[in-house]
Amino acid sequence: MKILVIDPKCAGIAGDMLLASLIDLTGGREALDPLAEAIRSLDTCREFRYRVEKVDAGGLAATRLAIEVEETGAKDGGHLREAAALAADAAGLSAGARSRALEVLDDLAAVEAHLHQSGFCRHAIASVDTIFFVVGAMMLLDRAGFLEGTIVATPPVLGGGTIHTEHGDIPVPAPATLEILARHRFPFASAPVDVELTTPTGAALLAHLAEHAVNPYPAMTPIRVGYGTGTRTVPGRPDLLRVVEGETLPGGEDRMVMLETNLDDVSGEAIGYAVERLFAEGAVDVFVTPAFGKKNRPVSVVSVMAAAAVEDRLVRVLMEETGTLGVRVHEFRKVVADRHREELLVSLGGREYPIRVKTSTVNGSLIAEKPEYEDLAAIARDQALPLRFVNDEVRLYLSRRRERTAPEGGAGGEYPPDRRNVLNAARDE
Repeated sequence: MKILVIDPKCAGIAGDMLLASLIDLTGGREALDPLAEAIRSLDTCREFRYRVEKVDAGGLAATRLAIEVEETGAKDGGHLREAAALAADAAGLSAGARSRALEVLDDLAAVEAHLHQSGFCRHAIASVDTIFFVVGAMMLLDRAGFLEGTIVATPPVLGGGTIHTEHGDIPVPAPATLEILARHRFPFASAPVDVELTTPTGAALLAHLAEHAVNPYPAMTPIRVGYGTGTRTVPGRPDLLRVVEGETLPGGEDRMVMLETNLDDVSGEAIGYAVERLFAEGAVDVFVTPAFGKKNRPVSVVSVMAAAAVEDRLVRVLMEETGTLGVRVHEFRKVVADRHREELLVSLGGREYPIRVKTSTVNGSLIAEKPEYEDLAAIARDQALPLRFVNDEVRLYLSRRRERTAPEGGAGGEYPPDRRNVLNAARDE
């Protein structure tokens, strides 16, 4: 499956930098011409021109956008949204990409309105260049197939120094940038520079595009890399945004972490509640092992298996719920079978029940078929039967279904002559 990593760890992210990096990655500069023409047709725009330039950015060849705009400006975020919708339709944006672009602009407008009510200055989002950056990024991502794949991002660096507002100078990050990241619980990083690196538009794009933050990169096969740059001078580092296209590793390989901590003074109830929270926060598996610790004290070793992307969240849960002062983190490689889920209608006891079934295969060969426990339990309660009998009946149905759909055919027919209907057998007992 296709994967895109947006990497703003070097110099943050802004709308022009993201669009420039995507042009560099995909070579899709001509795809933006219909959007530029649509923007020129807006009633708020007198003139709109853009150039794509190849420049040297810290020793790397990068793409930079040069924008020339003459406009009256949108009245507010709602007016800007209306203009963006018109431009997106005129440029032929797909419904999915159009919807995501408008969500970004809605987020920017909502944050702007909130901050204005709180007495902060407005962030200047009501401009056609914002439309170009947001809608253009969605257009290139959609055409390259990234919106159908996986998009992740490293935590953006925010920068430092101060920015000028109508109420005076305030420290970076800008209130709108911080508000957007807080709304989406998106982590950020710091850089010792006196320049604003991540803008509100860049933060909003990142928060709406990335499924989650990663650090380091996920395990993948890289295919191509794109570099975008802006017009700032960043002391001690190149003004670069990097995007990396890749493919997930074959065979279902993934990178996982095992979190472990020893508990010697925590009640069973507290550990049980912690386990529930860990599962709710994304743990793949949690188990508790009794052991002997220091001074021969009995301890409980809590082990948590999870994807690397949720490591920080689960460490926080472990510490909050158990009071542990340290958590061991081990990264490991995991190879999993390909899994497919479907819902089937199964006839049992004269009634039809929907049952979710997970099918696992490796290189096309069937490894296992597993009906969901919750569905089996619901049938057992409804039929007043032991769960094991319902499980047997459903697995028999799955076996017969495989025989009917096998390439060489199956035995077909009803139940094997030496096996009675398990539902009737259960009632006979």
